[in-house]
Amino acid sequence: MTLRQVKAHLAEMDTLQFQLPDGSTVPSHFHVTEVGQVSRDFIDCGGTLRHDKAVNFQLWNADDVDHRLQPEKLKNIIKLTEKKLFIDDRLEVEVEYQGSTIGKYSLEFGEGKFHLASTRTDCLAKDQCGIPEPQSEEQNSSCAPGSGCC
Repeated sequence: MTLRQVKAHLAEMDTLQFQLPDGSTVPSHFHVTEVGQVSRDFIDCGGTLRHDKAVNFQLWNADDVDHRLQPEKLKNIIKLTEKKLFIDDRLEVEVEYQGSTIGKYSLEFGEGKFHLASTRTDCLAKDQCGIPEPQSEEQNSSCAPGSGCC
């Protein structure tokens, strides 16, 4: 989800709610301790130089159980961040949230709330590493159309 999409959803919300991949929700007294832009320059295992940029939200829980961040307040934080850091609102949003360690999630929206979606590592140079691309079910079938087995 892009920052632009987040802002559009915030404009329609009365309360903020974030749901974790296991279905539980981030406690309603969470804080957004950071909104920023993260840039990453790296070389993948195939030797290709890559650049990655995203908007980062950090969610944090405190003992301040009376705290409730409202959508309008988060919109104001985002607006200030865009102004000060010159953030492009077409960038994807990633979310950090403290579980047993800091988890990094992508963001989705549905049923009136934001959903933290699990992220996974991946090899970006499968062709360089000799890792075959996954085949579709049709390609795996020994009796696929045109295979000559039928």
